[in-house]
Amino acid sequence: MFGKFAVRGIAVLLFFLLLPVCGGMSQAFAQYQINVDGDALIQSPVPALTVAEPFGLATMPVIGGGLLAKWDGVTGEIRAESDVLARCRAHASPCPAAAQKFLAVIAEGRAHQGRARLGLINRAINLAIAPMSDLAQWGVPDHWSAPLETLTTGRGDCEDYAIAKYVALLEAGVAADDVRLVIVHDLAFEQDHAVVAARLDGKWMMLDNRRLVLLQDVDMPGVQPLFVLDDSGVKQFAPPDVAGADNMPVAAPGSVDF
Repeated sequence: MFGKFAVRGIAVLLFFLLLPVCGGMSQAFAQYQINVDGDALIQSPVPALTVAEPFGLATMPVIGGGLLAKWDGVTGEIRAESDVLARCRAHASPCPAAAQKFLAVIAEGRAHQGRARLGLINRAINLAIAPMSDLAQWGVPDHWSAPLETLTTGRGDCEDYAIAKYVALLEAGVAADDVRLVIVHDLAFEQDHAVVAARLDGKWMMLDNRRLVLLQDVDMPGVQPLFVLDDSGVKQFAPPDVAGADNMPVAAPGSVDF
């Protein structure tokens, strides 16, 4: 009984602690404006639309701009950290404490299958990181950290949680085609927010630092999907009316609050 109420208490505490942290994302992400002048370029005039994405929406590839540069930068850091993890697996010592902690999460996830694997990784990463804004931790509005950097400080905001979960799922054996980092806009709080989506039995389950339970994408309350990031790069979600259209030219919006 105590364990049940303790988990609920932790979930509620995480939710309220993280609201101001992720609230800062709107200002930080404003630098990644999408515009026709090329700050973030959408492939045109006829984008390749795909529907095998979270929320059942089509996507348009982003071929340039600040968001793509940010994602390329952090994926480069992830590749460098993978070498550290490989050395730790081969030689237990010396191995940084953050790498040992991350490998323990990965091993626990790999020992389970399906929903249990997703839930374990979501919970472990949520509890391993204390919420803190980039401005408070790094002195800059926006800083994306690879998992070992985040676990070294033990602090991060919602995209840092999401990046750590994204990598942990891949390392734990989830296929790359079944994992996405997703940016949504929380309509209730007018905040941009990062989560991870993992495909399970044909459905996209959302791993969110605001809750310990998993939700299906269609059950996420009051969110507007903005971007999806994976090993192929960055894509922008198309509006629902575009998602059902074939060969429809799509003009990039003047700006989005990201």
